[in-house]
Amino acid sequence: MHNTNQIAAHLPYLRRFARALTGSQSAGDAYAAAALETVAVEPTALPEDLDLNAALYKVLLTIWGSVPANRRHHAPVLADATPADGHDIEQITPLPRVCFLLHTVEGFSSDVIAKLVDRPVSAVRALIDEAEKEIAAQLHADVLIIEDETIISMDLEALVEELGHHVVGVARTRTEAMALARKTQPGLIMADIQLADGSSGLDAVSDILAGVEVPVVFITAYPQRLLTGERPEPTFLITKPFQHEVVKSVISQALFFDQRARLGRKASKMLRTASV
Repeated sequence: MHNTNQIAAHLPYLRRFARALTGSQSAGDAYAAAALETVAVEPTALPEDLDLNAALYKVLLTIWGSVPANRRHHAPVLADATPADGHDIEQITPLPRVCFLLHTVEGFSSDVIAKLVDRPVSAVRALIDEAEKEIAAQLHADVLIIEDETIISMDLEALVEELGHHVVGVARTRTEAMALARKTQPGLIMADIQLADGSSGLDAVSDILAGVEVPVVFITAYPQRLLTGERPEPTFLITKPFQHEVVKSVISQALFFDQRARLGRKASKMLRTASV
């Protein structure tokens, strides 16, 4: 039997995974809360062949998978609502993304992931490879980096460019970030939490989002502080020191859900127009 403190220690990372999986702080935190409630009511829901951390992910994925829409391929909102460059980001299947997130962001081995998703190890490895290919076919974005440490910003810039995206600028302060955002109109923002002038990357992004909708990935050395579920917090989060596969995975998720939202807005607009 695991006590409350043991389970609570894993909760921030369970939230991180759930938010990245669903593309929403509120939805992700709701799934994490549901997993905890399940364990509280029925402790035997935790698989005995997994350690506590992995067992909690298993409970969460079981709940997530119980929703039929989460198990299906993502169908386009409109039959003709396809991005201009021909890549239909909506066709990415759920299971490869799940396996890729579990492997890259959460650091689970293929053997453990196989138990989490009830697939053979060989199938899990194939699913991770499939996700890699699907991600490579996704839309590429113009990226604004908000980071005050020169070495880190250079490393991040090189990594983002290597992934096929274009860095439109690097800002070190809240003021610089606002100016660059207005000038470049980025398709994705990557922001450190603490900036050189003592301001917060959260505040800089809040300023930018007041005038434009753009997906954001935050970077921090202390993820626990931003995964409490007590206030509006980042949906997509990378932990310092960051790794290539983690950055690729999180950027992919951010762009994936941004594209879904855009298609949804396009569908709503067309429906309103048709009803007039």
